[in-house]
Order: sequence, then structure tokens, then C-alpha cells
Amino acid sequence: MARYDAVLFDVDGTLIHSSPGILATMEHTFRAMGIDPAMVDLTRYLGPPLRQSFAEHFKSEAEIERMVGIYREEYHKAGRHNCRPFPGVREMLEQLRATGVRLYTATSKPTAVVTPILQEQGLAGYFAFIGGASEDKSVDTKTAVVRTVLARPELAGQRVLMVGDRRDDMVGAAECGIDAAAVLYGYGSREELAPFRPVFEAETCADLTAYILT
Repeated sequence: MARYDAVLFDVDGTLIHSSPGILATMEHTFRAMGIDPAMVDLTRYLGPPLRQSFAEHFKSEAEIERMVGIYREEYHKAGRHNCRPFPGVREMLEQLRATGVRLYTATSKPTAVVTPILQEQGLAGYFAFIGGASEDKSVDTKTAVVRTVLARPELAGQRVLMVGDRRDDMVGAAECGIDAAAVLYGYGSREELAPFRPVFEAETCADLTAYILT
């Protein structure tokens, strides 16, 4: 019997190695806004919501929304194709689903953006529901995304685990009252994740699978 009835997965840095496309799009966006990307640690923005990241550089809502628009247009053209699943992801999802664990995503990417990416990578079919942010600000934090997924009727009273690689994933799980497991092969570090006391730290997808199914 599995430890959990359902698992919510972050996407970037957890299921998909997407940093090449994201970083290239970030560089384009910062240049378009008159900021030298060489002066910015772009890796900090692998995972967190766009508006949260861009607010570190602009306080005006209009400027932040302009950055979001520039980013999304460029990412749709090129960035979204420059990614691939991490080693073992497909096997992990296959094994979990075959054992009866229900699978969901809970990503800061808008659902309309992440769905075609998962389809292109051959992963969409594993998920009972693809949960993501909204295009506007109504569902714009990881906590809001997790809460939206947990509101699905079939998850009422179920044992649910959130899996992610960044602090936002840990915070989202904690604020929604569910366990969180950290993956260490993604874009976050052990030092970033450890303070949130994840129930498990996975070096590989095989490690995570074994923990969930033990």
C-alpha cells in the first residue's frame, strides 16, 4: 500500500529540465526592459511565479505586467520547446499510476502554457488533472495553485503529497496542510529546502518512487 493516495508534482525542476529555455527567455525579457541580464542571477527565477520574480526589479504593476507579456510571448515562440524530462521521470509516473496513486501537477506555469509542454514531452496522459496558475493574478502563487488542485472533489479526505524542488513548493504545501517531499536533482539546493523539513529528500526519481510506494 502506498504512503499517499495522490501526488502533486511541480513541473520545472521536478519533472522537466526546462532551465535552458527559461533562462534564454529571461535574458530576452530583461534586455527588452533595458536591464543587462549579465547583472542578474537568473537562476533564482527557475521556479517562482513570474510576477514575484519581476517585482524584485520593478515596483510598477504596469511594468511588471509588461515583463510578463514579453516573457510569455518569447517563451511561447521558442523557450517552451527547449526542455526534456529528467532521467527516470517517465518510469516514476508509470509506476506510481500503475500502483493506483493519482497524479496531478501543481505548477506556477499557467495551465494553458504547461499543458502543451507536457503533451509535447509525452507526459500529459499520466495526470488526472493538470493544475497550474492562471494567466491573470487570480491564481498566481504556489499556495493558490496547490489549494485549487486540492479543492477537486476526489481529493477530499485523501493522503496527498506535494513534490517540488524550490522553497515555493515547500511553502505551498505547508500553507495548505499537506506533506512535501523535496527533489535534489532540480534547481533548488538542500540548504534552500531543508529548513522546511520535507518528509523526504530524493536524490533521484527512483528514490522518490520507492519512498511513496513503501
